[in-house]
Amino acid sequence: MEHLACIMDGNRRWARENGYQALVKGHQAGMEAADRVINFCLKSNIKILTLYAFSIENFNRSDSEKEYLFDLIADASDKNINKYTQKGISVRFVGDRTLFPESTIENIKKIEQKTADQTKLQLNILFCYGAQQELVSATRLIAQKVKEGLLEIDDINEANLRDSLWLTGRSDPDLILRTGGTARLSNFLLYQAAYSELQFLDCYWPEVTEQHLTECINKFNMTKRNFGH
Repeated sequence: MEHLACIMDGNRRWARENGYQALVKGHQAGMEAADRVINFCLKSNIKILTLYAFSIENFNRSDSEKEYLFDLIADASDKNINKYTQKGISVRFVGDRTLFPESTIENIKKIEQKTADQTKLQLNILFCYGAQQELVSATRLIAQKVKEGLLEIDDINEANLRDSLWLTGRSDPDLILRTGGTARLSNFLLYQAAYSELQFLDCYWPEVTEQHLTECINKFNMTKRNFGH
């Protein structure tokens, strides 16, 4: 398997059920779980990991929670630069960059530039991301090329649509995992997930262990993939 993608659901519910008044405790535990998954991918020779960190719909959350999440993502990115370069991890933030908070932009640019040449694991962090919005953005780019005479309508195909997506230059996910006991994609990689295998875990994201991941990979390896045939 080359590409694992994760919908990291259940941080806040984990915090509530564990008696924490501050829901941010769930996000802190979620960051620790993300590190476990990163290390698992390195150990298992999985080349691409995509994590759904912050959706466009998450902007509906309280200002205090959003600010905490933005600071947590920015700080973690800055603190982990050396670790990522030592482990061979390249980091890429994928989403609507016009929505990236000012407080995160410099840290995001820094970690992307510092890790760009790493090749052991490609880590995609979906941030200010929504799959429907990604498709709208790609459609606008293609329409603009047609308007400018750079592309003929009859030449529009899957290749130039893929090239116009935010998550371009990466293979599609082989396996998509979602924690939290919910069985839906929630506006996650709708185009790229066309032939992905889907697995839904009853545990919350902070509870994900290497055993969970190993069981998911073993189940994936036993699946016959037909790609529509």
